[in-house]
Amino acid sequence: MSHPAITTAEDIAERLLFPAAMQTDASPLVPRAHLDALAEAGLYGIAGPIEYGGTGIDILTASAVRERLASGCLSTTFVWMQHTTPVLELTTSANAALREAYLADLCAGRLRAGIALGGLHQGSAGLRAKPVEGGWLVSGIAPYVTGWGLIDVFLAAALTPDNRALRCLVDAGESPSLRTEHLRLLAANASGTVRAHFDRHFVPTERVVSLAPYTPPPLHDGGGRPNGSLALGVTRRCLQLIGPSALDAELDACRQQLDDAPEERLAGARAVADALAVRAAAALIVHQGSQSIFEDHHAQRLYREAAFLLVFGSRPSIRAALLRDFGA
Repeated sequence: MSHPAITTAEDIAERLLFPAAMQTDASPLVPRAHLDALAEAGLYGIAGPIEYGGTGIDILTASAVRERLASGCLSTTFVWMQHTTPVLELTTSANAALREAYLADLCAGRLRAGIALGGLHQGSAGLRAKPVEGGWLVSGIAPYVTGWGLIDVFLAAALTPDNRALRCLVDAGESPSLRTEHLRLLAANASGTVRAHFDRHFVPTERVVSLAPYTPPPLHDGGGRPNGSLALGVTRRCLQLIGPSALDAELDACRQQLDDAPEERLAGARAVADALAVRAAAALIVHQGSQSIFEDHHAQRLYREAAFLLVFGSRPSIRAALLRDFGA
């Protein structure tokens, strides 16, 4: 029997997200009503502990929730899923006061969060944090922050002079020391994804989530099992629109491979899922015929989303596996 969270996600995907997916795709920003519906259903708390109002579900159940939602609307799911990481990191943070101030509201979706973690791995162009009295001054560029205009705070990561990783909670608003530029995306453009520029932006000590020695990701880094659910969701919708085919069994096998993969093999499983989404979207375009190339047709949207997922949450190991798969 499906977990109630999975059933709820499927209902929202079919009743609300998918019927509006084309309109959302063409909009400047995901409708706030979509995110409100996810909050009202308790889905903002899927990564949170029960004592703070979270669901306490396991990673495979959470991944199944993501797959259902992504099959309805990738743009909405892309915004919503960023919230998971701040919740997880606050749950294990040693900063008890910060946890008490934010975690319950985050689990309820009263506050909504994003992430700016890419700046930690961007060399001199990334984010750097300098200690000052009462906190830190953060400068540099966070290449991607999703949900701008829809989120209240975001989890930013910066490198300190002594090679530690600072993770802190930052208010999601423009200021003289924090400005953004909107990025136009091939797909999920309604996600409000921006590039954030920090110029000696002050972060008080009480907003620090963690401060630990920086450890580069392992060479086999697969980017996490939940991220693979987005490709499964796009494939799932393509196959629903095509009807019964041999690809149905491939989707089941791909999902099982992701579920079973140990960390050192997850990159390969992610690559298989991404490639399957591209093939399923291409099959849908052929199945639907010439009408599929029109802007108001789901097939072209799903094809763009599948292409987008080839690079979303990617890692060198995933990229290498995809290039091998594509014969490049």
